Amino acid sequence: MQGNLPPEAQEKLEQLQDLQDTAQQVAMQKNQAETQLTESENALDELEDIDEDATMFREVGELFVKTGYDEAQDDLEDKVDSLEIRVETLEKQEERVRGQFEKLQGELQEMLGGAGGPSGPSGPGGAGGA
Repeated sequence: MQGNLPPEAQEKLEQLQDLQDTAQQVAMQKNQAETQLTESENALDELEDIDEDATMFREVGELFVKTGYDEAQDDLEDKVDSLEIRVETLEKQEERVRGQFEKLQGELQEMLGGAGGPSGPSGPGGAGGA
């Protein structure tokens, strides 16, 4: 099928496939960040129910290290803040990739389907109702 496409169309198709791969990677990263954010928020909520004098440990690699209540709370709050920013950044990246994908998809459809008539430029968004 690709052998019958003009070189420009083949290039756009490859770009579409690359964008699709990128979109999947961004979606996976966003999902992981959202999961970590939920876990960190839950830990912060649980921390409120713990006595401030209780002995606490945090995981550092393969070890558990004794930590104070305030330090644990500060660490979790910092982690939540940075994960919120990460999720927002990934959402923006996801929107950007989606926009690029839709634009490129429209160009490819116009190139392949609109080659026979002058109706192609009249509305790239109108012909995509599939």
